[in-house]
Amino acid sequence: MIYPHHASTGARQAAVSRRRRLAVCIAAALCTATAAAPARAADWLDDTLRGSFTNNGPVRWDGINFGATMGLSNMGTDFGNSSSQLVAYSLRNTTVLNELQPQNWTALPSNTTNGRQYSIFLGYNVQWNELVLGIDGSYNKPNTLTASASDTISRQATTSDTYVNQITISAQSSLKLIDYATVRGRAGYAFGQFLPYAVLGAAVGRFNYATTATTIVSGNSPTIAAPNNVYGPNTDVQTNAKDGAIAGGFVVGLGMDVAILPNLFLRAEWEYVGFIPISGIRTGINTGRVGVGLRF
Repeated sequence: MIYPHHASTGARQAAVSRRRRLAVCIAAALCTATAAAPARAADWLDDTLRGSFTNNGPVRWDGINFGATMGLSNMGTDFGNSSSQLVAYSLRNTTVLNELQPQNWTALPSNTTNGRQYSIFLGYNVQWNELVLGIDGSYNKPNTLTASASDTISRQATTSDTYVNQITISAQSSLKLIDYATVRGRAGYAFGQFLPYAVLGAAVGRFNYATTATTIVSGNSPTIAAPNNVYGPNTDVQTNAKDGAIAGGFVVGLGMDVAILPNLFLRAEWEYVGFIPISGIRTGINTGRVGVGLRF
């Protein structure tokens, strides 16, 4: 005969046994999940470092992209011919101009200046496996890129009319890049998260410039009778200036885009822009920049 209190004791022991088995199963599951988590994290990190956001192929770079960059520009400016037209006008219809050609003398040196630059870009890419071709346009605004030079050059020379001529040219010139825009073709080769590329294109820029040339000429002749054996000094000042002058140019460069998310990338780039002479002033801009972009 089983008494009631004996039956109750057996039921309690069975319940305790079931709870113990359940606790053991939960602990085993937690241990398995904990052991697997580092492996999954390592796999995700490894895939990300290799650029494999998915297992379906390389990162896609096709589509519309836009973004913003900032960088440092170095502008090299050659003022050597900036005063040529002014000197030629001052000495027009003279033997000194025709025979000595002082308008071709290099009156001013070159100059370099540095400044920050900010840009926005918009582009479109097409992709065939790893080959990526595209086109983009950008607007670039320097914080300040202004160059200037001043100098004086003097020469003595004899012309065919027997005069020994003293020619002095004093010149000052300045150039400021306001902003510029580019249209570029791009060609790149994608591997993993990385897209190295080269660019070639055209540019158009706006400049403020001003040049002043003061020409002083005098002479004497040992063979001509006085008082016609001496002339001068004759002084003439000419100025050429314009704000918002437009100049075209070309663009070359190299860069690297790095995908950090499927639609977000970082950009590092070197670019050179060479402009056609502006009133005799030659200028070129080397720019290193970094930025961020979105792809759709």
